[in-house]
Amino acid sequence: MSNLSALLEGSVERYPDRDAIVFGATRLTYAQVNGAANQVANLLVSRGVQPGDKVALTCPNLPYFSIIYYGILKAGATVVPLNVLLKGREVAYHLADSDAKAYFCFQGTPELPTGTDGKAGFDEADGCEHFFVITADPAAESPIEGTETMGRAMAGQAPTFETVQTDDDDTAVILYTSGTTGQPKGAELRHRNMRDNALSGKDLFGADPESPDTYLCVLPLFHSFGQTVIQNGGFAFGGTVVMLPRFEAEPALQLMLSERVTFFAGVPTMYWGLLGALDESVDVATLAKNLRIAAAGGSALPVEVHREFEQRFGVTILEGYGLSETSPVASFSPYGQPPRVGSIGLPIPGVEMKLISPEPGDWSEVEGGPDAVGEIAIKGHNIMKGYYGRPDATEEAIRDGWFRSGDLGRKDEDGYYYIVDRSKDMIIRGGYNVYPREVEEVLMTHPDVSLAAVIGVPHESHGEEVKAVLILNEGATVTEDEVVAWCKEQMAGYKYPRIVQFVQQLPMTATGKILKRELA
Repeated sequence: MSNLSALLEGSVERYPDRDAIVFGATRLTYAQVNGAANQVANLLVSRGVQPGDKVALTCPNLPYFSIIYYGILKAGATVVPLNVLLKGREVAYHLADSDAKAYFCFQGTPELPTGTDGKAGFDEADGCEHFFVITADPAAESPIEGTETMGRAMAGQAPTFETVQTDDDDTAVILYTSGTTGQPKGAELRHRNMRDNALSGKDLFGADPESPDTYLCVLPLFHSFGQTVIQNGGFAFGGTVVMLPRFEAEPALQLMLSERVTFFAGVPTMYWGLLGALDESVDVATLAKNLRIAAAGGSALPVEVHREFEQRFGVTILEGYGLSETSPVASFSPYGQPPRVGSIGLPIPGVEMKLISPEPGDWSEVEGGPDAVGEIAIKGHNIMKGYYGRPDATEEAIRDGWFRSGDLGRKDEDGYYYIVDRSKDMIIRGGYNVYPREVEEVLMTHPDVSLAAVIGVPHESHGEEVKAVLILNEGATVTEDEVVAWCKEQMAGYKYPRIVQFVQQLPMTATGKILKRELA
């Protein structure tokens, strides 16, 4: 069967009584998750959802996400996961742009009124016919007047369902890009894109269903990294997924201890947070004894964070790279081999990468040695079908099977890739290219700096000036001028930041990436 839901169903056949999901005091076996997903599939079919229809889903890291996700797939429909931070107007755009026929939306909290925003978006979107509120208590009435709850709608549905057969090239998921330029675009990912990427966990992480991992799920499941590496990968290899709706370092560390987590995947700011939360009360020795795999992606991992984590936990972070358009994993540090700190590793099996000219429309390969910088292009089983409803954007992004990433990188003599920066983040100061990540790496070595973000700001004569926005370590007394003077000693004249600003926190996306466009 080509249907992506086969990842769940295969483990149900082999390990029906094994814990699939842990959330607080709730523990759901594979059989229970599968039965609930079958009820969702039956509900959708009863409401007229056909194979190929789009069904949207807004839900934090709760068991409901996986149950609905696989239920949609079983019905032969396409899952459209939405960011839980979207407001009503944004929800309406995503529902309309994806041609969603039905929408499952978590009720939310007073701090994050997801359900209210979801209903407002649903009311604005023509063509979306069914709105289901996901309530914390499945038997509860809907907190939103005039709406139907998922729990009550599922109540009479059978826990068995004959999964709809799909083709490898049918669209399983539409993942919306972050929309750093223009409106967000929906990347259409085939069943084979998502399936093969999840199954690559055997090669990338040594996943073994006979010795299953326990995964801490702190990466948002609406995002490709958490969805593929944690949820789909975890279920494919009979693992247990421990869900935490929102990343907070101390609760994450406690869950890692209590559930004996063996697999942690996160973005760099999460690793930074874990290290900052370590104190005498945390049993680091036991954490390190349990932890088998630490994986990082989403953005560049500072070298200092990488080294400190390895020192404290005794586990090397495996850095990887990918995008929503690549399902997402394109490269990873090889499992079981000595690490190359700062590298995103080698292309995963079945995937090729190369460096091309960053000039729009120029696909020529960049020549030169290890210092040559070019835009990373990717080809393989993980490349999306295209941007939904946007043939022009698809044509710009994909040529002859190659996808241009928008990220600048370099490659060493052994074929290992290194991210230099996002092409759109590059600063051009007085005609010189300045790569923010390089400056950030240097700043992170300053004894008083805890976290750094570097951006370009307008300048009358230089075009752009380099600015550093910093979070300092507790008790630090360094001044902005002292940081500038220190940087002047560490970097070439055109690179070092002339402007420094201290902040208590940095703006971040729901996935933990620093929002540089807000800083700018």
